[in-house]
Amino acid sequence: MNSSELSRVIEAVGKDRGIKREIIISALEQAVLMAAQKKYGANAVLEAHYNNETGEIDLFQFKKVVDSDLDMLEEAEEIQIEEARKLDPEANIGDELGVKVEAPGFGRIDAQTAKQVIFQKVRDAEREIIYNEYIHRKGEIITGIARRIERGNLVIDLGKTDALLPRTEIIPGEQFKPGDRVQAYLSDVALSTRGPQLYLTRTSPKYLMKLFEMEVPEIREGIVEIKVCAREPGARSKIAVVSSDRDVDPVGACVGMKGIRVQNVIQELKGEKIDIIPWSENPMIFVRSALAPAEISSIRVDERNRTMEIMVEDDQLSLAIGRKGQNVRLAAQLTGWRLDIISKTKLQKRTSEAIFNLQHIEGVNETLAQAIYQAGYFNVRAVAEAPIENLTKIPGYDSAEAAHALKDRAKSVVEKAGDMLAVSPGGATEDAKGTFSAAPASMDAKSLAEARLREMLSQAEPAAAGSDSAETKQSEKNGKQGE
Repeated sequence: MNSSELSRVIEAVGKDRGIKREIIISALEQAVLMAAQKKYGANAVLEAHYNNETGEIDLFQFKKVVDSDLDMLEEAEEIQIEEARKLDPEANIGDELGVKVEAPGFGRIDAQTAKQVIFQKVRDAEREIIYNEYIHRKGEIITGIARRIERGNLVIDLGKTDALLPRTEIIPGEQFKPGDRVQAYLSDVALSTRGPQLYLTRTSPKYLMKLFEMEVPEIREGIVEIKVCAREPGARSKIAVVSSDRDVDPVGACVGMKGIRVQNVIQELKGEKIDIIPWSENPMIFVRSALAPAEISSIRVDERNRTMEIMVEDDQLSLAIGRKGQNVRLAAQLTGWRLDIISKTKLQKRTSEAIFNLQHIEGVNETLAQAIYQAGYFNVRAVAEAPIENLTKIPGYDSAEAAHALKDRAKSVVEKAGDMLAVSPGGATEDAKGTFSAAPASMDAKSLAEARLREMLSQAEPAAAGSDSAETKQSEKNGKQGE
């Protein structure tokens, strides 16, 4: 290959593959070195450099300048002082002198090796280009074409490279065929031995938030902010929004004129219901909004354990809980509080049982029992095991002496009656209908997807279906976006 041909190859490869000229030249230099090493020996110190003026690769062999007999000379590593001074008059014994040597011709095996070296360099450069391009797009929504399914995972063609949409990150019930357009959230870009691996998701709450950012200009401009999002992919989601401009309604901005904005998001998520609620710094106000469309009668807050006991009217219980606990579960994830939903009838029954239980303590009448119950003690044992400093906070027992006396009398009841009067009302043996609890610990996307899939495969309970219907009607009435 002459100099002009070599230059054309460098330019063509760089243009076609989008690879820097320096990387291609480096690959060619390395290929020449590998062939030269075989010709001049493993001990030869060689360097190859591309000459921009001639368009050729110059090969240099570095030798040590010595003063020794020809018989003792290591030709691959040493050069006599006389020969060295012919090349460089200022050469001295002990110097390292670079001598230009003839580049070796490539035999069949050498050419194949050189080809592999060049291809590997080009491949590594392409992988680096792809990684650098997509690492900056992490957290964005990207679109590609479904190509094939590998072990249940969908391979998406993005043009320059492929991305993986794991089956656990596909919304339950979704099916894609080769050639389908697929939009997803780029969750991770990782380097591996096979090059950069791009991972997509359609089940992450971040995907939902990004979809709203694309649809709502106020979010892109920073006027409206999505504070938090809770999602059960394919079923239902809740987002809490807040506005930095008092003249801009954050919920209305996300809903859009005639609901067009939220409907575009729902359509992309294959009909997933979305509740948009105003965010509040006040936990009680926020929880009331999060449990909508159910109407809350009262809330009892336990700051220490971040728990709220929420009382609703009997006809609002199924609405507050939602189908299979979905509404209260999403509300708990959204607010970060443990939510205990209880009907008014159930609460009244529990209150009366607790007051009756506490009146077994000597000297405790109904009024004092109510005060003890309001302080958070539901049975005799709880009083017997409570610290004195906590008991002094109960009205009527504010002195340490009175608190000690109450505790001693409660212990006496427990010793005589055992567990008969020491259990909490509504214990394990009682019908728990009318109560529901949900913790804020969020599930990962895989668990949520599997749970949703199991729900879809199981038969819908008639009562739950009725609850969902009532919930939808109430949601439309209150202006919350569902279907």
